[in-house]
Amino acid sequence: MTDCAVMAEVIALAREKMLAGEGGPFAALILRDGEIIARGWNRVTTLNDPTAHAEIVAIRSACAHLHTFDLSGCELFVNCEPCPMCLAASYWARLARIVYGAGQQDAADIGFDDAFIAAELTRDPGLRSLPMQQCLAREARSGLRLWLDMDQKIPY
Repeated sequence: MTDCAVMAEVIALAREKMLAGEGGPFAALILRDGEIIARGWNRVTTLNDPTAHAEIVAIRSACAHLHTFDLSGCELFVNCEPCPMCLAASYWARLARIVYGAGQQDAADIGFDDAFIAAELTRDPGLRSLPMQQCLAREARSGLRLWLDMDQKIPY
């Protein structure tokens, strides 16, 4: 399938699920070797889960299908440019590439403006609009260092 053919399928999935009342206007497909292995659509309101964006749903489905957290070699197709959370998840999943339709401004134009989140991520934690406070940092670091000594860890 060409990129445009896959994108047409993503756009159709987004429209179908949105009109069925199953979530917002976003959908995603994950392909491996040209085959669709996972579908996702925005399920924030149906699952009462603010992380249930189409990309996250598709990534979770692909990982379950492949029995791995590493989606190297897989491609993500989304009908709109990923938000900061979904982009970060795509990096963590090690996706090979992302193909998107509409851009961030298109999402903002219909009420899905995440520019403030992207800006917040670059700010010092003490200056973010969501109050953050560090506590027991030394003890927390000590616990994290235990990871280095574990023999049976699975690096990611």
